[in-house]
Amino acid sequence: MLRRVLVVAYYFPPSGGPGVQRVLKHVRYLPEFGWEPVVLTVRDGEFPARDPSLLQELPPNVHVERTPILEPYALYRRLTRRHGTPIDVQVLTTEPPRRSIAERLAHWIRATFFIPDARVGWLLTALPAARRLLRRYRIEVLYSSSPPYTCALIARQLKRRYGLPWIAGFRDPWTGFLTTPRRWWLPAWIDRRLEHSVFREADLIECAWEGIAEDALRKYSDLPAEKFVHIPNGFDPADYPPAPTERNARFTLTYSGSLYGRRNPAVVLAALELLQRSGQLRAEELCFRIVGRCGEDVLQTLRQSPLFDSIELTGYVPHRESLRHVVSSDALLLIVDDAPESHAIVPGKLFEYLGAGKPILAIAPHGSAVERLLHQTGCGEVAERTEVERCAEILHRYIRAWRGEKVPLPQPRPEVIRQYERRTAAQRLAQLLDQLSALQPRQKDHYPQHHRAE
Repeated sequence: MLRRVLVVAYYFPPSGGPGVQRVLKHVRYLPEFGWEPVVLTVRDGEFPARDPSLLQELPPNVHVERTPILEPYALYRRLTRRHGTPIDVQVLTTEPPRRSIAERLAHWIRATFFIPDARVGWLLTALPAARRLLRRYRIEVLYSSSPPYTCALIARQLKRRYGLPWIAGFRDPWTGFLTTPRRWWLPAWIDRRLEHSVFREADLIECAWEGIAEDALRKYSDLPAEKFVHIPNGFDPADYPPAPTERNARFTLTYSGSLYGRRNPAVVLAALELLQRSGQLRAEELCFRIVGRCGEDVLQTLRQSPLFDSIELTGYVPHRESLRHVVSSDALLLIVDDAPESHAIVPGKLFEYLGAGKPILAIAPHGSAVERLLHQTGCGEVAERTEVERCAEILHRYIRAWRGEKVPLPQPRPEVIRQYERRTAAQRLAQLLDQLSALQPRQKDHYPQHHRAE
């Protein structure tokens, strides 16, 4: 009989975007390794993107409990008079000096009252539903997926009440990260207290990239390093369509994901324009494809380029369709946010690029975690955002290869790449669940008689 784990996740199908894939694949593959997930998520959440097609990936026997949530984004839109643009693009695109009075007020309200994040209202409906699920399914272990960090607070409350072992999963750091609101001292202090309590009370902390653990251990010296476990993001070979056999009519460079604020392709445009001016690239040879959402600041950068007619903006598409664009490309572009954390950040999108087997150009710092991963897998090269000429040199080699010339290209190492498959990550998580479950005698009753009635 499969043992059961309660998975607390805000981003879950029909939500789309990169934040969904990690927990969705855990849920999909955990049953192969002895664990049946029971999912607690939201009903009609304010997702930056929606992809109902992902619902088809859920195992048929997995129970998904969806509860209402009160979110402040309708008020945010009214205050800022912004409609239609995804919230994350709005929040991260505009720098403070350019904000209107209404925008500054909206951000102050968000930073002061919505701690740890704007999903904190989910606690009102999530906790009662979770208690019912724990009793009905005889849950043995808790797993939370953050951000949003409210998911961790829900799991913390359940651990406090029932004494269940708990793995707190993190795809990004908590306080002090590039997406953290700029709070004044009191809400910032409260946020840090919540963060510390989660790290302290969770039995294990699953990190999507090593910098998450490094950030936590730097902030809180009392935390044991052995509590943090790195399970990298990955790719699922079952998601990819067959690669086309015919050569593209134009050299196709694809970026898949959102672009806004600190994630800007300016250096790539400058490099392509340099190649055009030097006669090494004709505009009609190029298709620079952006698959995803763009903030207005990035759109302005794109419109100002003399190569704008060679840029293809597809907007957000379902996950499988985005992978179709990826595998039909000649080269892939990754851009790491321009932030103090950029040396440690490893975007989940990079792993999907690894699975496609195409040459990768990453705009990231030298010596960064991204560069180390590309060298390890043999899948690509790095240029910093100030290295226009290096960026142009890499792109020129990829263009020459598309033309049929023999030039040195990255040489992928399949045996290394395979270790980043999603099934492998789920197996590692199952091993952690086994480890924690073994520490709790199965005959122990976590749900006293007076808590059992529905």
